[in-house]
Amino acid sequence: MSQMKYLIQVEESKAAIDGRPSIGPVYRSIFAKDGFPLPIEGLDSCWDIFRLSVERNPGNRMLGRREIVNGKAGKYVWLTYKEVYDMVIKIGNSLRSRGFEEGAKCGIYGANCSEWIISMEACNAHGLYCVPLYDTLGAGAVEFIICHAEISVVFVEEKKLPEVLKTFPSTTKYLKTIVSFGKVAPNLKEEFEKYGLEIFSWDEFLLLGENQHFDLPVKKKSDISTIMYTSGTTGDPKGVMISNKSIISLIAGVQRLLESVNEEMNAKDVYLSYLPLAHIFDRVLEELFILHGASIGFWRGDVKLLVEDIGELKPSIFCAVPRVLDRIYAGLTQRLDAGGFFRKTLFNLAYSHKYGNMQKGHKHGEASPICDKLVFSKVKQGLGGNVRLILSGAAPLATHVEAFLRVVACAHVLQGYGLTETCAGTFVSLPNELSMLGTVGPPVPNVDVCLESVPEMGYDALSTTPRGEICVRGEPLFSGYYKRDDLTNEVMIDGWFHTGDIGEWQSDGSLKIIDRKKNIFKLSQGEYVAVENLENIYGLVSAIDMIWVYGNSFESFLVAVANPNKLALERWAKENGIEGDFDSLCEDKRAKDYLLGELNKIAKEKKLKGFEFIKAIHLDPLPFDMERDLITPTYKKKRPQLLKYYKNVIDSMYKNSKKP
Repeated sequence: MSQMKYLIQVEESKAAIDGRPSIGPVYRSIFAKDGFPLPIEGLDSCWDIFRLSVERNPGNRMLGRREIVNGKAGKYVWLTYKEVYDMVIKIGNSLRSRGFEEGAKCGIYGANCSEWIISMEACNAHGLYCVPLYDTLGAGAVEFIICHAEISVVFVEEKKLPEVLKTFPSTTKYLKTIVSFGKVAPNLKEEFEKYGLEIFSWDEFLLLGENQHFDLPVKKKSDISTIMYTSGTTGDPKGVMISNKSIISLIAGVQRLLESVNEEMNAKDVYLSYLPLAHIFDRVLEELFILHGASIGFWRGDVKLLVEDIGELKPSIFCAVPRVLDRIYAGLTQRLDAGGFFRKTLFNLAYSHKYGNMQKGHKHGEASPICDKLVFSKVKQGLGGNVRLILSGAAPLATHVEAFLRVVACAHVLQGYGLTETCAGTFVSLPNELSMLGTVGPPVPNVDVCLESVPEMGYDALSTTPRGEICVRGEPLFSGYYKRDDLTNEVMIDGWFHTGDIGEWQSDGSLKIIDRKKNIFKLSQGEYVAVENLENIYGLVSAIDMIWVYGNSFESFLVAVANPNKLALERWAKENGIEGDFDSLCEDKRAKDYLLGELNKIAKEKKLKGFEFIKAIHLDPLPFDMERDLITPTYKKKRPQLLKYYKNVIDSMYKNSKKP
């Protein structure tokens, strides 16, 4: 394993010492063999990214949205860099005129749109902390974040204003000013003013800054640019503090990577903004586009209309989460199946031919130009016709979908991995490297990476196939969890951020994510599930003695294996006239439906989110035991062993639950 094509070793491995587990060698990207990229000249803050781009590209198209004519969506209409800059200055002056100074916390709550970016840049200009709010963290999350971050001013999408009202009165201790991205209905205005808050429509707020002038504060690299809240295992979201330096060094690394694989960005690039700006993945990508004076077009906010928006905007770089790419894949395969025998045969021949050539090492553009022209160009047109890079992040992309898209999309399909705490892009697979299918590629050239052994799960960072917890060190790392030094110290040890994900080095230096250290995982739609918490809730069902809840990032729903309570199940069977012994009852569909109903009842009672509901269950009459290595002596569930033991059961539950 010592010589890996895309990595260089910078430190030796370390044996286990004083109770600390062993650590594998420290690696960095081959593209950083002469050191990490130097920071870009003149860039000290996120504000500089925008300011310098406006100086270089004042007339370039910056932010676009689809014009609605007679209720129909028309062409994209654009604001130039200079037009956006003028609005940012006005919004910044308006903020200052209301008394919001450097260091104040400013919330932004709503779907991606021009106003989102303008509000964010106004925060960047005046040194306010930008704190995105989003409601997928659960009902109380918006209220929690406003209070925890002590947000005093918030920019809100017009239709989200009632959601802000729901957080009253507890948030009125901190909130002073509300600004709508659009208008404010008179009855809502009254409601907000009742609580002593001032509320403005977007146009009203712009006018406040019209004839005002405030000097911009000097911004340092170490200043916090944004606090992004992310789901925690304990229930409350954690505020990840991200500095100017994090974002700037991340961008420098991504630039170096793109240059190294001959895919540099330029001002002609076009990006479709639909992944939430409240997440770091989209935020840093949009910063990258702004740096290059490139264009960002916003979707209409409806996933059913996404493909239509793509067709109108014709993006050159398309970023997605697996859920979206799965939908594109399903749409293409459905159309193929409906296209008749001849078309399907032609497609399969073209696919095999091109894939075979790619396996021999040919670049996707050279593997079969004739098949691209005759067969696959239609797929490319479906994505607007200009896409050269498709980047997938946030959850693992199924290997068959990745392979399919690499062949038919006539674009590079790259899978990345990172966390809010690592400022998103930490690993990304490389163009034309088919061997990297199913991996997240090597590290981006701005971080050092090592694996730390996890003996209790059987992962050894020093074995011939090194496996262990992924640890990251470098400038893109976060500055800590806001007001939670205790949590920061749990994950930051000697300058290394411990991700909680288990990785396995591949022979070429790419990394495969194989497990999660803590019992929290993502479903395919990107939602986090804290499984122990759910098991505690479902454990309240008296007819169940023990339950193991399972999900993974290739599936969108949860399944479970449970040990029913013998007396309770037999009593229910008797009351319902169902005969049979305990073993046969556990096989009975009616018994499974009854227990699923009980689990759903408790889920509703405890206000669980839709994706936390269990969709299928297997009943094992034999309790989880130590003999089968399913539990520890203290009755803690051994999750890897449970999965191994019940693998066939799990697979068939997923298969049968998807049948129409």
